[in-house]
Amino acid sequence: MKSKSRVAGIRLTALVAALATMGHGVARAQGEVEFKGKTIRLIIGTSTGGGVDLYARLVAQFLGKNLPGEPAIVPQNMPGASSVVAANYLYNMAKPDGLTLGALQGGAFFDQILGRDTAKFDWAKFTWIGSPERLEAQLYMRADSPYKTLEDIRRASEPPRCGGAGTGATGYFVPKVLEETLGLKFKTVTGYQSGGEIDIAVERGELHCRAYDIGSFVGREPTRTWFQNGFVKSLIQTGRKRDPRLGDVPTLYELMDKQKTPDALRRMAAVVLSSGGFGRPMLAPPGMAADLARTIREGYAKMLKDPEFIAAVKKRRYDLEPVSWEEMQNLAKEVTSQPPDVMERVKKILEN
Repeated sequence: MKSKSRVAGIRLTALVAALATMGHGVARAQGEVEFKGKTIRLIIGTSTGGGVDLYARLVAQFLGKNLPGEPAIVPQNMPGASSVVAANYLYNMAKPDGLTLGALQGGAFFDQILGRDTAKFDWAKFTWIGSPERLEAQLYMRADSPYKTLEDIRRASEPPRCGGAGTGATGYFVPKVLEETLGLKFKTVTGYQSGGEIDIAVERGELHCRAYDIGSFVGREPTRTWFQNGFVKSLIQTGRKRDPRLGDVPTLYELMDKQKTPDALRRMAAVVLSSGGFGRPMLAPPGMAADLARTIREGYAKMLKDPEFIAAVKKRRYDLEPVSWEEMQNLAKEVTSQPPDVMERVKKILEN
């Protein structure tokens, strides 16, 4: 009897072990993807030094330890055409194996909705991961320029010169929206490779103004000091609510209400400014397996709550107002499927 009991016990133990192994395998198949010993490339769609690059490099420091197996994450800059070059690479060349991720400018989809051959991707089909912040914008002006107020800009015989990297950059499309909705005039100078280059041009007097996100403007150099010492003045912000960091600077929506801007132009502005809703988007190639996408998204969400990551964000004076992958996915579908009349107005804003 003892021998039979011992045999039965061994068989039971083996059965339990087998079931446990099967259960573990099911759990992994349902969502846990192992990255141990792997290296993930993070393609950054800008040159070094700008907001997209700096935040992406911070994410690269912390995302790996929040993924199963703690893979190394190596940033790689791939600038060009306001992140369109990087977007094309991620969409057409990179494999959806989780080993290549992207950090792009929020307006990289503009070339697509303009129907340009440069955009060889479908923005709505990327695998969305999330953004660490939303990016409402403002437009600053050198305080020693002739353009002290918006009315000065409206009455000027020669428009102020604002810098922008390309059609997908805030520095390009915000002045265009202000022209259409408020009747202001700007001369937008494009071709800069980074925000840092634009700031240098402002400092040299080559440019009068620049439009870009509020968090970078008030939190990073050189504009943080410029704003504090009065070298530049912010004239307008694009959010629906005033950002208290800018004081009494009016919003575009307040001014459109005051001027009774037509509804069609207001809707156009909302579409163009939706790039701020994408913030600093992190994404992956299309066609990624659901389990793999879930693992990366969960690791990213975990990173956003990591006390060490939060401390690093605060130390650098970055904003942390995350945008979920679901929000970004829905927004991507929305901005790429607008009715023809709205799209025609958007094209008028963004086309040279």
